[in-house]
Amino acid sequence: MAEPPRKEVLPEDVDLDDCLTSYTYIYSPDLLKDQVAFITGGGSGIGLRIAEIFMRHGCETVIASRNFEKLQEAAQKLSAVSGRRCLPLCLDVRRPESIAAAVEETLKEFGRIDILVNNAAGNFLCPASSLSFNAFKTVMEIDTMGTFNTSKVVYEKWFQNHGGNIVNISATLGYRGQGLQVHAGSAKAANDAMTRHLAVEWGPSGVRVNAMAPGPISGTEGFRRLGGTRGEAAGLFQSIPLQRAGNKTEMAHCALFLASRSSSYVTGATLVADGGSWLTSANDVSMLLGTASSKSAKL
Repeated sequence: MAEPPRKEVLPEDVDLDDCLTSYTYIYSPDLLKDQVAFITGGGSGIGLRIAEIFMRHGCETVIASRNFEKLQEAAQKLSAVSGRRCLPLCLDVRRPESIAAAVEETLKEFGRIDILVNNAAGNFLCPASSLSFNAFKTVMEIDTMGTFNTSKVVYEKWFQNHGGNIVNISATLGYRGQGLQVHAGSAKAANDAMTRHLAVEWGPSGVRVNAMAPGPISGTEGFRRLGGTRGEAAGLFQSIPLQRAGNKTEMAHCALFLASRSSSYVTGATLVADGGSWLTSANDVSMLLGTASSKSAKL
């Protein structure tokens, strides 16, 4: 008689933007000891969990976005649970001068930057025919220009002479031309190309540049906004080879791998962490269009 398949033990996670109540180490707790990470979009969702897991492995962090009040609250939670320093800084990734000021403040406070995580992004569901010009432009500015702007500033102010690691948070939307996602899919596809270009150009300076492409991840604003909760309730995730959504801690572990010496000979790569979702999940035009609003998206 065949044995039932072994059930995988998943890492701990919580749905809300809170820190974990318990954590089981996979890597050495001092994997990032005395390093400093600069994380855009670090006040919530995947960015918050990345900051937490980095800090639990000995890293000091800077979390940066436009909502300073949310950042302050997140920084307090992160420091309390990890015992490490977390500096909240307000910036807009579309404005290089704002990034430069935040990076200078980071160097003043910590004296170094070892890791940059480009996590700031914007997304929503909308048919291309209803997408406003400004909405498309805004997503490109945040996702693509924001990634380039932040990478360039950190490179010029620190990485160029000291080396470092860049992890870009990407997506699989552009692989098959996912419906209702021309804005985000185009932006992330550009970032994947940027990851490879920068890996080639900045490798001689000791800079590794990689990307991570999550699938549907529970407990995030994207999961709620892009219909993940409804899809899960309707059993749509059964089409994913691993038959479930991912969680934020799993994504943080992927980022930890790419940002640490565990991946010391990896650069220019995109780590797809979606349970096999892009290989098998539906890209049904009529179904997708039926879920979309006929109104133009406006940002």
